[in-house]
Amino acid sequence: MNIVVALGILVTLVTGVPVLIQLLRGHPRGLIICFLAEMWERFSYYGMRGLLIFYLTQHFLFDSKTAGGHYGSYTSLVYIVPLLGGFLADRYLGTRKAVAFGAILLVAGHLTMAVEGRPATQTLAYAGHTYDFQVSGRGEGRVAKILVADKPYEVAANESGDFEIKNLPAQSVLPAVLPKGQYQLGVKDRDPVYLNIFWLALSLIIVGVGFMKANVATLVGQLYPQGDPRRDPGFTLYYYGINLGSFWAAILCGLLGVNIGWNAGFGMAGVGMLVGFVVFVLGKPWLLGKGEPPELKTLKAPVLGPVNREVLIYLGSLGVVGAVFFLVQYTPVVSATLVAGMFGSLGYILWFAFAKCEKVERERLLLAVVLVLGAVVFWTLFEQAGSSLNLFAATNVNLQLLARPVTWFNGAVILGAPEQLAAAGINPASGFWINTSFNAAQTQAINAGWILIFAPLFAALWTFLGFRGRNPGPMVKFGLSLIQVGAGFLILLVGAHFADGAFRMPLVFLIVMYMLHTSGEMFMSPVGLSQMTKLSPLSIVSFVMAVWYMALAMANLFGGWIAGVASTETIGGQVLDPAAAMVQSLLVFKIIGLVSIGIGAVFLALSPILKKWSHGSDDTNPEPVAEPASVAP
Repeated sequence: MNIVVALGILVTLVTGVPVLIQLLRGHPRGLIICFLAEMWERFSYYGMRGLLIFYLTQHFLFDSKTAGGHYGSYTSLVYIVPLLGGFLADRYLGTRKAVAFGAILLVAGHLTMAVEGRPATQTLAYAGHTYDFQVSGRGEGRVAKILVADKPYEVAANESGDFEIKNLPAQSVLPAVLPKGQYQLGVKDRDPVYLNIFWLALSLIIVGVGFMKANVATLVGQLYPQGDPRRDPGFTLYYYGINLGSFWAAILCGLLGVNIGWNAGFGMAGVGMLVGFVVFVLGKPWLLGKGEPPELKTLKAPVLGPVNREVLIYLGSLGVVGAVFFLVQYTPVVSATLVAGMFGSLGYILWFAFAKCEKVERERLLLAVVLVLGAVVFWTLFEQAGSSLNLFAATNVNLQLLARPVTWFNGAVILGAPEQLAAAGINPASGFWINTSFNAAQTQAINAGWILIFAPLFAALWTFLGFRGRNPGPMVKFGLSLIQVGAGFLILLVGAHFADGAFRMPLVFLIVMYMLHTSGEMFMSPVGLSQMTKLSPLSIVSFVMAVWYMALAMANLFGGWIAGVASTETIGGQVLDPAAAMVQSLLVFKIIGLVSIGIGAVFLALSPILKKWSHGSDDTNPEPVAEPASVAP
């Protein structure tokens, strides 16, 4: 029994009961279908994401900076393509058909990720000769050894930053220490066929998320009438489902991917998405006709010979997969595309606000834009989880849950990691063994685990405050979220004072950091999702929801840049100098933490002014909204 799995079951049972009660009492039954569909979509996405940075650095052997760039490009495209999916759902498909099509693409993409091929090989060139590295393990267990005369030797970086080969014989053709600049690292056998399969898998996932993500959230909003006080709690419960999926994804896909193979972890993510697709299709009756195409006749009308508009949209979307296939490989192109998309989308919203809306709708839309900008800052920091924080956990956090093996009931129950039991001479077969090993990919479950604990509490809190007219406004919640995410990074600076001789801080500091990030997320994300549906005119609500996810796209792009700055040199996917890695990471964490706290304070200061722009959208009986002004064509 793995202790992470056991704890996961315990957390799910304890937190799931109040969520289930709230789902079954007083909420539309369609919320359950959206809950389950998005839960499995997030299982597939986060199961793959938790392994992705290690897959890039340890299988394909991209350096940390390049891997961070590819990671940022991928995750940013995941959040900008919903602009297309939201537009097509609003105009033609409706949210239900868009979600179903996105799920099919996601199943194909995640299963394609399971085709990994042979790993690349790290090389070192010195004095006209090239030497290969022998690697073993995945994640924090990665070990790279240089082959000299067909014998493997451990490597490290010394205090001067030079390359050091341990226990090398004196008569060796290589010196034991290679000064900087006198050797060159390289990569060979990075198979272009499997690399292209990898890019194709990412492209399918990106477009699949584009059709599914914004539209599921929009469908949740459509289940509640305007002014319904259950809407915020409903989104919080929906957010619980999102994180239940990501929680188990990090536990199971991380366990399989690191201990068995990348293909096992990625394949598990694909199976999860397939389950989500089946649930959504079978649950159609519970949606009560919500999310159907706005003009079914228009959608089914032939537009190209016998091909109708719906089929043409699906075929065109496969063409988008091809375009994304090339985009995802080139970070500068993604950056330029994303910046253009951001300005274009915000420009369209501003045009709509001033050309199509009366005062109330206009100011609500402008408030939505301000919240989107705040979200960019929050998610830039928060999304370090899958990149710089994942690598930091592997290098500079002691992931042992116990300092030494523990035996209970005269050895009938044994707790400890395999290497701890071996060192203590304990045979795990002599009792009921609970494996306490914890890998870096599984640290992604900490955030989701906190959400499982916090979600029902926050749902009840917002309901309690809402019915009493004391619910804080969105600007206050966003300001507090920015302060909390910044404070989380500063906690790691405290943890550095308790690091061991291998420059690894206790796991508790990472857990506390994720607790602060999670509480900040509960102030930001479900509230932001709900605000986008409240503040947006019905005619562009899916588009505005997609712009909300565009904020995450910008954040992931910026986050990839930050992760690159926080990175240090690796060989074969192994960090050679943990001390230098810790210093560099903590410097970056300190800067971004302080900046976030400062911006959060600005949001709090402006909240009394901008609260008026909501015009009662958070009230249980909001003021009527004027119809959009007619504009001549």
